[in-house]
Amino acid sequence: MIKRYSREEMAKIWELQNRFQCMLDVEIAACKAMNEIGIIPDEDMKNIDEKADFDVERISEIEETTKHDVIAFLTNIAEYVGDSARWIHFGMTSSDVLDTATSIQLKQAGELILRDLEKFSEVLKMKSREFKHTICIGRSHGIHAEPTTFGLKFALWFDEMQRNIYRMKNAIKTISVGQISGAVGNYAHLSPEIEKIACQHLDLIPVNISTQIIQRDRISEFLNTLAIIGSTIEKIALEIRHLQRTEVREVEENFSKGQKGSSAMPHKRNPIITEQMCGLARLLRSNALAANENNALWHERDISHSSVERIILPDSTILMNYMLNKMIPLIDNLLIYPKNMKKNLKLTNGLVFSQVILLELTKKNVSRDKSYEIVQRNAMTCWKTKKPFIELISEDSEIRHYLSEQEIEDIFSYDRYLENVDYIYKRIGI
Repeated sequence: MIKRYSREEMAKIWELQNRFQCMLDVEIAACKAMNEIGIIPDEDMKNIDEKADFDVERISEIEETTKHDVIAFLTNIAEYVGDSARWIHFGMTSSDVLDTATSIQLKQAGELILRDLEKFSEVLKMKSREFKHTICIGRSHGIHAEPTTFGLKFALWFDEMQRNIYRMKNAIKTISVGQISGAVGNYAHLSPEIEKIACQHLDLIPVNISTQIIQRDRISEFLNTLAIIGSTIEKIALEIRHLQRTEVREVEENFSKGQKGSSAMPHKRNPIITEQMCGLARLLRSNALAANENNALWHERDISHSSVERIILPDSTILMNYMLNKMIPLIDNLLIYPKNMKKNLKLTNGLVFSQVILLELTKKNVSRDKSYEIVQRNAMTCWKTKKPFIELISEDSEIRHYLSEQEIEDIFSYDRYLENVDYIYKRIGI
């Protein structure tokens, strides 16, 4: 059984308590850097280290007057620290604190999402191994194409999820940056060395260049990564929804004791979670679009991005965490019906072997056009009459001129569709 994680962990990252704590961490890291290079006296640094604190309700109360969240935050810290608070925020601007704190929060959120992605990948790998050689019909345009294995579906999803893990690691790296560069990012009042030391304390990398803000292409990359992961989840969910249809019923979401599918029809067992996933993936994409819109700001800074980020950052990360923790148990407990797969495989009376016949005729020096014409003629008859395709092929004099009874019998074998499964699995590391 795959371990699940509480969604409360992600929610706490975006609570005001953690937000202000991240901001305080940035302020203290900057003070430590200034202390190390001799700006802040040791006695004041000791006082700041020991006394710096905040109270969320008190900050809110002060902000009612100041109408400025960072000033309210600094005023509250000063109430704890006293005279030494004159060094807190020295030479800095609000965005130095806000944007670096946001980087910390996004890094925290990204690490939780990365953990969930790895757990999800593990359950996909387990299912791919379990159904590695389970034959089922492959479909293109929703129509029966050729046989494949059900394990290959999971293997494909696992492989895509590995790319998502790679993307998520890169997105975390991209967002794990800080700035202490002042009002327009030119270090007019504090040296770049202070930024470097402060970021080391925060386990961040200093930005190469900023304005008053850390540039929003970084956040855009993070949110677009979540949107891509959401599209993978939607892909998996949509496949399950199709396969759960009554006419197909090759898989089914687990239906727990006491669960109800419909207020009107007691027999209903609906793909509720996967439908929900398809809908939520749309929100991730819309939030990613909003993040892209935030990249263009007036000159060195405006705050048109700020109100948007207060919504899309917590919403997207919490949503991603929620979706992954829905999908992990869904796949782990997915009801899978190999017998129905075999039944569906035979619905077209052997038409799934049409390409093999085409290729075998081509090998006998029959032109591709002629081979296609011969096979399609019999295929259309099979569609209309429901007569087994192998019988139609065996009775066709043109085909029998080129293929023996044994060769025809060999054509109608599922073995060829399993021949390279091991190779595929080895290539993707399962």
